[in-house]
Amino acid sequence: MLQIPTTDGQADAFAAFPDHGGRHPGVLMYADAFGLRPALREMARELAGHGYYVLVPNFFYRHGPAPLIELPAHIGEEARSSAVTRLMPLIEAHTAERALSDADAYLGFLAAQPEVGPGPVAVTGYCIGGLLAMRTAVANPGRVAAVAAFHGPVGADGPDSLHRLTAEAHFGHAETDLTPEALGELNRALDVAGVGYTSEIYPGTVHGFTMSDTDAFNPSALRLHWDRLLPLLGRTLAED
Repeated sequence: MLQIPTTDGQADAFAAFPDHGGRHPGVLMYADAFGLRPALREMARELAGHGYYVLVPNFFYRHGPAPLIELPAHIGEEARSSAVTRLMPLIEAHTAERALSDADAYLGFLAAQPEVGPGPVAVTGYCIGGLLAMRTAVANPGRVAAVAAFHGPVGADGPDSLHRLTAEAHFGHAETDLTPEALGELNRALDVAGVGYTSEIYPGTVHGFTMSDTDAFNPSALRLHWDRLLPLLGRTLAED
């Protein structure tokens, strides 16, 4: 666990990187609304095993260190509903201005680590973290080469935000989050941006399908998530 200085305090964070020496491409990973917990640490370790330095910040740090609320080992529907009710005020308080200020701190921290190479980084996120990933990528075109978001509201900031995207992107949507018609609108906006992207609805999924500690978890969709994410990072990030 680490502490990242920000304009509003210290953000606690988790980092995972390969055991062997050398410098590795950096990846900023934003958690879902339930935050930094064992399931996210495991995902970060999995990604680090492919040769990346992965940083997972507690973006709710202004309200305290993770975990902010007590979560069961498995987040069933009843626990999920209760947790969302308690977390919604924190989500609403995490404005775009706060998100971008924090992103500067997270990206600066990544760049300063001796295990991280000098090139651009990637940003990935889940649920609300997908929106944070998009905001980070759009605001930092020279620093972010790739962005990936899964079951996240990536179009929430409107078409203008999508048009300003420069990073190569992959968006994996849940069937319950996006209709085929809405997917078409989103992809047309990405076409206007002129970036390389893939954006698709993962079959048979509900919101939260990547999260192994929830009822929404879909193992085949998680495998598809890795099948999309790893080639994206391989194309856009270079090992030092």
